[in-house]
Amino acid sequence: MASAIHRQSGSGTGLRTFAPLNTVELSIIIINWNSRDFLRDCLKSIEENPPPFSYETIVIDNASYDGSAEMVHGEFPKIKYLQGPDNLGFSRGNNAAAESSSGRNLLFLNPDTKVLGNALDVMRDYLDAHHDVGIVGCRILNSDGSVQTTAVQAFPTLLNQTLDADVLHRWFPKSRLWGTAALFSGSTAPTRVDMISGACLMIRRSVFEQIGGFSQDYFMYSEDVDICQKAHRAGWNAYYVPSVSVIHYNGQSTNKRPSNFTHIMQQESRLIYFHKMRGSLYALSFRVSRVPIAVIRMAMIATLLIFPFGPERRQELRSSLSKWLAILRWSLGLQQPLATKTAAVGSTATS
Repeated sequence: MASAIHRQSGSGTGLRTFAPLNTVELSIIIINWNSRDFLRDCLKSIEENPPPFSYETIVIDNASYDGSAEMVHGEFPKIKYLQGPDNLGFSRGNNAAAESSSGRNLLFLNPDTKVLGNALDVMRDYLDAHHDVGIVGCRILNSDGSVQTTAVQAFPTLLNQTLDADVLHRWFPKSRLWGTAALFSGSTAPTRVDMISGACLMIRRSVFEQIGGFSQDYFMYSEDVDICQKAHRAGWNAYYVPSVSVIHYNGQSTNKRPSNFTHIMQQESRLIYFHKMRGSLYALSFRVSRVPIAVIRMAMIATLLIFPFGPERRQELRSSLSKWLAILRWSLGLQQPLATKTAAVGSTATS
Protein backbone atom coordinates (compact mmCIF):
# COMPACT_ATOMS: atom_id res chain seq x y z
CA MET A 1 0.00 0.00 0.00
CA ALA A 2 1.16 3.55 -0.68
CA SER A 3 2.15 5.41 2.44
CA ALA A 4 1.04 8.93 3.25
CA ILE A 5 3.63 11.63 3.91
CA HIS A 6 2.71 14.36 6.34
CA ARG A 7 4.53 17.64 5.87
CA GLN A 8 5.94 19.14 9.03
CA SER A 9 5.36 22.81 9.71
CA GLY A 10 8.14 25.37 10.04
CA SER A 11 11.32 25.85 8.06
CA GLY A 12 13.35 23.08 9.72
CA THR A 13 13.91 19.76 8.07
CA GLY A 14 12.50 17.69 10.91
CA LEU A 15 15.22 15.13 10.28
CA ARG A 16 15.66 12.45 12.88
CA THR A 17 18.75 10.48 13.78
CA PHE A 18 18.79 7.05 12.15
CA ALA A 19 22.07 5.50 13.31
CA PRO A 20 20.35 2.56 15.09
CA LEU A 21 18.22 1.85 12.00
CA ASN A 22 20.99 1.61 9.37
CA THR A 23 20.03 -1.85 8.13
CA VAL A 24 21.17 -1.47 4.49
CA GLU A 25 24.25 0.02 2.87
CA LEU A 26 22.42 2.34 0.50
CA SER A 27 19.00 3.96 0.26
CA ILE A 28 18.13 5.08 -3.26
CA ILE A 29 15.60 7.91 -3.07
CA ILE A 30 13.67 9.00 -6.16
CA ILE A 31 11.24 11.91 -6.08
CA ASN A 32 8.54 11.64 -8.75
CA TRP A 33 6.13 14.05 -10.38
CA ASN A 34 4.18 12.84 -13.42
CA SER A 35 7.17 10.89 -14.71
CA ARG A 36 5.71 7.37 -14.72
CA ASP A 37 7.37 6.12 -17.91
CA PHE A 38 10.76 7.60 -17.06
CA LEU A 39 10.41 6.27 -13.53
CA ARG A 40 9.76 2.77 -14.86
CA ASP A 41 12.96 2.89 -16.94
CA CYS A 42 14.91 4.27 -13.98
CA LEU A 43 13.75 1.47 -11.68
CA LYS A 44 14.49 -1.12 -14.36
CA SER A 45 18.03 0.21 -14.70
CA ILE A 46 18.58 -0.22 -10.97
CA GLU A 47 17.25 -3.77 -11.10
CA GLU A 48 19.50 -4.56 -14.08
CA ASN A 49 22.58 -3.01 -12.43
CA PRO A 50 22.18 -3.79 -8.73
CA PRO A 51 25.08 -3.05 -6.38
CA PRO A 52 26.76 -6.02 -4.67
CA PHE A 53 25.58 -4.92 -1.24
CA SER A 54 22.30 -4.38 0.55
CA TYR A 55 20.16 -1.53 -0.70
CA GLU A 56 16.59 -0.27 -0.77
CA THR A 57 14.75 1.90 -3.27
CA ILE A 58 12.21 4.47 -2.12
CA VAL A 59 9.98 6.45 -4.46
CA ILE A 60 8.19 9.49 -3.09
CA ASP A 61 5.47 10.94 -5.28
CA ASN A 62 4.72 14.67 -5.18
CA ALA A 63 0.96 14.29 -5.61
CA SER A 64 1.03 13.61 -9.34
CA TYR A 65 -1.43 10.67 -9.34
CA ASP A 66 -0.46 9.78 -12.92
CA GLY A 67 -0.56 6.04 -12.45
CA SER A 68 2.95 5.85 -11.04
CA ALA A 69 1.70 4.22 -7.85
CA GLU A 70 -0.11 1.44 -9.73
CA MET A 71 2.90 0.93 -11.98
CA VAL A 72 5.35 0.63 -9.08
CA HIS A 73 3.10 -1.65 -7.03
CA GLY A 74 2.42 -3.87 -10.04
CA GLU A 75 5.88 -4.05 -11.58
CA PHE A 76 8.22 -3.36 -8.64
CA PRO A 77 6.44 -4.72 -5.57
CA LYS A 78 9.57 -4.68 -3.38
CA ILE A 79 10.02 -0.94 -3.76
CA LYS A 80 8.75 1.34 -1.02
CA TYR A 81 6.32 3.87 -2.49
CA LEU A 82 5.37 6.99 -0.54
CA GLN A 83 2.39 8.94 -1.82
CA GLY A 84 2.54 12.60 -0.83
CA PRO A 85 -0.85 14.28 -0.27
CA ASP A 86 0.40 17.46 -1.95
CA ASN A 87 3.45 18.74 -3.77
CA LEU A 88 6.18 19.05 -1.16
CA GLY A 89 8.80 20.30 -3.58
CA PHE A 90 12.23 18.77 -4.10
CA SER A 91 13.76 19.48 -0.70
CA ARG A 92 10.81 18.58 1.52
CA GLY A 93 10.01 15.51 -0.52
CA ASN A 94 13.54 14.15 -0.38
CA ASN A 95 13.84 14.95 3.33
CA ALA A 96 10.58 13.11 4.00
CA ALA A 97 11.80 10.07 2.06
CA ALA A 98 15.12 10.17 3.93
CA GLU A 99 13.21 9.94 7.19
CA SER A 100 11.61 6.73 5.93
CA SER A 101 14.90 5.20 4.81
CA SER A 102 17.41 3.04 6.65
CA GLY A 103 20.56 3.20 4.53
CA ARG A 104 24.01 4.07 5.84
CA ASN A 105 24.41 6.13 2.67
CA LEU A 106 21.80 7.97 0.64
CA LEU A 107 21.55 8.36 -3.13
CA PHE A 108 19.21 11.05 -4.44
CA LEU A 109 18.33 10.15 -8.01
CA ASN A 110 16.04 11.87 -10.48
CA PRO A 111 13.24 9.77 -12.01
CA ASP A 112 14.39 10.66 -15.53
CA THR A 113 17.74 8.90 -15.14
CA LYS A 114 19.14 5.49 -16.03
CA VAL A 115 21.85 3.83 -13.99
CA LEU A 116 24.63 2.36 -16.12
CA GLY A 117 26.90 -0.53 -15.18
CA ASN A 118 28.43 -0.51 -11.71
CA ALA A 119 27.88 3.19 -11.02
CA LEU A 120 26.21 2.58 -7.66
CA ASP A 121 28.93 0.42 -6.12
CA VAL A 122 31.81 2.50 -7.51
CA MET A 123 30.38 5.66 -5.98
CA ARG A 124 29.67 3.91 -2.67
CA ASP A 125 33.15 2.38 -2.58
CA TYR A 126 34.81 5.74 -3.15
CA LEU A 127 32.71 7.33 -0.43
CA ASP A 128 33.67 4.59 2.03
CA ALA A 129 37.36 4.59 1.14
CA HIS A 130 37.93 8.31 1.70
CA HIS A 131 36.96 9.59 5.11
CA ASP A 132 37.14 13.27 4.12
CA VAL A 133 34.57 12.79 1.34
CA GLY A 134 30.96 13.46 2.21
CA ILE A 135 29.37 13.66 -1.26
CA VAL A 136 30.07 11.90 -4.56
CA GLY A 137 28.62 12.07 -8.04
CA CYS A 138 29.36 10.44 -11.37
CA ARG A 139 29.48 11.39 -15.02
CA ILE A 140 26.04 12.39 -16.25
CA LEU A 141 25.21 11.82 -19.92
CA ASN A 142 22.56 13.35 -22.12
CA SER A 143 20.34 11.00 -24.09
CA ASP A 144 22.67 11.33 -27.11
CA GLY A 145 25.68 10.23 -25.05
CA SER A 146 27.26 13.66 -24.68
CA VAL A 147 28.43 14.81 -21.26
CA GLN A 148 25.97 16.93 -19.30
CA THR A 149 27.87 20.04 -18.22
CA THR A 150 25.71 20.59 -15.14
CA ALA A 151 27.06 17.41 -13.52
CA VAL A 152 29.54 19.53 -11.57
CA GLN A 153 29.78 23.29 -11.13
CA ALA A 154 31.52 25.96 -9.12
CA PHE A 155 29.77 27.56 -6.19
CA PRO A 156 27.78 30.54 -7.53
CA THR A 157 29.21 34.05 -7.31
CA LEU A 158 28.13 37.36 -8.79
CA LEU A 159 30.96 37.07 -11.31
CA ASN A 160 30.21 33.62 -12.66
CA GLN A 161 26.48 34.35 -12.71
CA THR A 162 27.08 37.59 -14.63
CA LEU A 163 29.33 35.88 -17.19
CA ASP A 164 27.17 32.77 -17.47
CA ALA A 165 26.71 32.47 -21.23
CA ASP A 166 26.87 29.41 -23.48
CA VAL A 167 29.45 31.00 -25.75
CA LEU A 168 31.82 31.68 -22.85
CA HIS A 169 31.39 28.12 -21.58
CA ARG A 170 32.33 26.83 -25.04
CA TRP A 171 35.35 29.12 -25.38
CA PHE A 172 36.69 28.56 -21.86
CA PRO A 173 35.35 25.17 -20.69
CA LYS A 174 38.13 24.67 -18.14
CA SER A 175 37.81 28.09 -16.51
CA ARG A 176 37.65 28.07 -12.72
CA LEU A 177 34.62 30.34 -13.04
CA TRP A 178 32.44 27.41 -14.09
CA GLY A 179 34.07 24.66 -12.02
CA THR A 180 33.62 22.18 -14.87
CA ALA A 181 37.27 21.48 -15.77
CA ALA A 182 36.95 17.90 -14.49
CA LEU A 183 34.42 17.19 -17.24
CA PHE A 184 36.95 18.01 -19.97
CA SER A 185 40.21 16.68 -18.54
CA GLY A 186 39.93 13.28 -20.21
CA SER A 187 40.90 11.61 -16.94
CA THR A 188 38.88 8.94 -15.17
CA ALA A 189 40.46 9.75 -11.82
CA PRO A 190 38.10 11.12 -9.15
CA THR A 191 38.38 14.89 -8.80
CA ARG A 192 37.40 17.23 -5.99
CA VAL A 193 34.74 19.70 -7.10
CA ASP A 194 32.59 22.38 -5.51
CA MET A 195 29.22 20.83 -6.16
CA ILE A 196 27.52 17.73 -7.52
CA SER A 197 24.26 17.77 -9.47
CA GLY A 198 21.18 16.76 -7.50
CA ALA A 199 20.17 14.54 -10.42
CA CYS A 200 22.53 11.90 -8.99
CA LEU A 201 24.00 12.79 -5.63
CA MET A 202 25.27 10.27 -3.08
CA ILE A 203 25.92 11.42 0.49
CA ARG A 204 26.80 9.81 3.79
CA ARG A 205 23.76 9.69 6.03
CA SER A 206 25.84 11.03 8.89
CA VAL A 207 26.74 14.09 6.80
CA PHE A 208 23.14 14.51 5.62
CA GLU A 209 21.96 14.59 9.23
CA GLN A 210 24.86 16.74 10.42
CA ILE A 211 24.03 19.54 7.98
CA GLY A 212 20.25 19.23 8.32
CA GLY A 213 19.45 17.60 4.98
CA PHE A 214 18.20 19.63 2.05
CA SER A 215 17.35 23.22 2.90
CA GLN A 216 13.62 23.73 2.77
CA ASP A 217 13.97 27.40 1.91
CA TYR A 218 13.77 26.31 -1.73
CA PHE A 219 10.85 24.79 -3.57
CA MET A 220 12.96 23.81 -6.56
CA TYR A 221 16.42 24.62 -7.98
CA SER A 222 19.63 25.41 -6.05
CA GLU A 223 19.00 22.67 -3.47
CA ASP A 224 22.01 20.72 -4.72
CA VAL A 225 24.43 23.65 -4.61
CA ASP A 226 23.07 24.54 -1.16
CA ILE A 227 23.64 21.09 0.32
CA CYS A 228 27.13 20.90 -1.20
CA GLN A 229 27.96 24.33 0.21
CA LYS A 230 26.73 23.30 3.66
CA ALA A 231 28.80 20.11 3.53
CA HIS A 232 31.85 22.11 2.41
CA ARG A 233 31.45 24.53 5.31
CA ALA A 234 31.18 21.56 7.67
CA GLY A 235 34.57 20.29 6.43
CA TRP A 236 33.45 17.65 3.91
CA ASN A 237 34.67 17.34 0.33
CA ALA A 238 32.62 16.56 -2.79
CA TYR A 239 34.16 14.34 -5.46
CA TYR A 240 33.28 13.69 -9.09
CA VAL A 241 33.87 10.08 -10.18
CA PRO A 242 33.97 10.09 -14.01
CA SER A 243 34.67 6.38 -14.49
CA VAL A 244 30.96 5.55 -14.11
CA SER A 245 27.84 7.16 -15.56
CA VAL A 246 24.11 7.66 -15.48
CA ILE A 247 21.93 8.99 -18.30
CA HIS A 248 19.81 12.01 -17.42
CA TYR A 249 16.95 13.01 -19.72
CA ASN A 250 17.02 16.40 -17.99
CA GLY A 251 14.02 18.07 -16.48
CA GLN A 252 11.17 15.91 -17.74
CA SER A 253 8.95 17.07 -14.88
CA THR A 254 9.79 20.74 -15.07
CA ASN A 255 9.45 20.63 -18.86
CA LYS A 256 5.73 20.23 -18.29
CA ARG A 257 5.60 23.81 -17.00
CA PRO A 258 5.81 26.96 -19.14
CA SER A 259 9.44 27.86 -19.84
CA ASN A 260 9.23 31.24 -18.10
CA PHE A 261 8.19 29.50 -14.89
CA THR A 262 11.47 27.59 -14.96
CA HIS A 263 13.56 30.68 -15.63
CA ILE A 264 11.93 32.71 -12.87
CA MET A 265 12.19 29.87 -10.36
CA GLN A 266 15.90 29.55 -11.15
CA GLN A 267 16.45 33.25 -10.46
CA GLU A 268 14.35 33.18 -7.30
CA SER A 269 16.19 30.16 -5.93
CA ARG A 270 19.58 31.68 -6.68
CA LEU A 271 18.49 34.84 -4.86
CA ILE A 272 17.58 32.74 -1.81
CA TYR A 273 20.93 30.96 -2.01
CA PHE A 274 22.91 34.21 -2.07
CA HIS A 275 20.87 35.63 0.80
CA LYS A 276 21.56 32.53 2.90
CA MET A 277 25.22 32.09 2.07
CA ARG A 278 26.44 35.66 1.50
CA GLY A 279 23.93 38.00 3.09
CA SER A 280 21.17 40.38 2.03
CA LEU A 281 23.44 42.96 0.34
CA TYR A 282 25.02 40.31 -1.90
CA ALA A 283 21.58 38.95 -2.78
CA LEU A 284 20.33 42.44 -3.61
CA SER A 285 23.40 42.99 -5.80
CA PHE A 286 22.57 39.79 -7.67
CA ARG A 287 19.00 40.91 -8.32
CA VAL A 288 20.07 44.37 -9.46
CA SER A 289 22.76 42.89 -11.72
CA ARG A 290 20.11 40.98 -13.63
CA VAL A 291 18.68 44.24 -15.02
CA PRO A 292 21.59 45.32 -17.28
CA ILE A 293 22.36 41.70 -18.16
CA ALA A 294 18.78 41.12 -19.30
CA VAL A 295 18.71 44.38 -21.27
CA ILE A 296 21.99 43.56 -23.03
CA ARG A 297 20.88 40.02 -23.85
CA MET A 298 17.53 41.24 -25.21
CA ALA A 299 19.26 43.85 -27.39
CA MET A 300 21.62 41.22 -28.81
CA ILE A 301 18.77 38.81 -29.54
CA ALA A 302 16.65 41.53 -31.14
CA THR A 303 19.59 42.37 -33.41
CA LEU A 304 19.97 38.74 -34.45
CA LEU A 305 16.27 38.55 -35.33
CA ILE A 306 16.94 41.03 -38.13
CA PHE A 307 18.89 38.37 -40.02
CA PRO A 308 17.08 35.79 -42.23
CA PHE A 309 17.53 32.69 -40.08
CA GLY A 310 15.45 29.58 -40.62
CA PRO A 311 12.19 29.04 -38.70
CA GLU A 312 13.74 26.81 -36.02
CA ARG A 313 16.53 29.26 -35.24
CA ARG A 314 14.09 32.16 -35.17
CA GLN A 315 11.88 30.27 -32.74
CA GLU A 316 14.90 29.65 -30.50
CA LEU A 317 15.71 33.36 -30.55
CA ARG A 318 12.11 34.31 -29.73
CA SER A 319 12.09 31.86 -26.81
CA SER A 320 15.35 33.32 -25.55
CA LEU A 321 13.95 36.83 -25.87
CA SER A 322 10.89 35.79 -23.86
CA LYS A 323 13.17 34.25 -21.21
CA TRP A 324 15.21 37.40 -20.72
CA LEU A 325 12.11 39.58 -20.71
CA ALA A 326 10.75 37.43 -17.87
CA ILE A 327 14.06 37.71 -16.00
CA LEU A 328 14.05 41.49 -16.47
CA ARG A 329 10.52 41.72 -15.12
CA TRP A 330 11.50 39.50 -12.18
CA SER A 331 14.57 41.62 -11.38
CA LEU A 332 12.36 44.74 -11.34
CA GLY A 333 9.84 43.05 -9.05
CA LEU A 334 7.18 42.95 -11.77
CA GLN A 335 6.97 39.18 -12.12
CA GLN A 336 7.08 36.54 -9.41
CA PRO A 337 7.14 32.74 -9.62
CA LEU A 338 3.85 30.92 -9.99
CA ALA A 339 2.36 29.75 -6.72
CA THR A 340 4.68 27.03 -5.53
CA LYS A 341 1.85 25.05 -3.95
CA THR A 342 0.64 24.06 -7.40
CA ALA A 343 3.94 24.17 -9.26
CA ALA A 344 5.37 21.03 -10.78
CA VAL A 345 8.56 19.54 -9.48
CA GLY A 346 9.95 16.09 -9.88
CA SER A 347 13.60 16.86 -10.49
CA THR A 348 16.08 19.53 -9.71
CA ALA A 349 18.36 21.47 -11.98
CA THR A 350 21.16 23.85 -11.44
CA SER A 351 21.58 27.00 -13.40
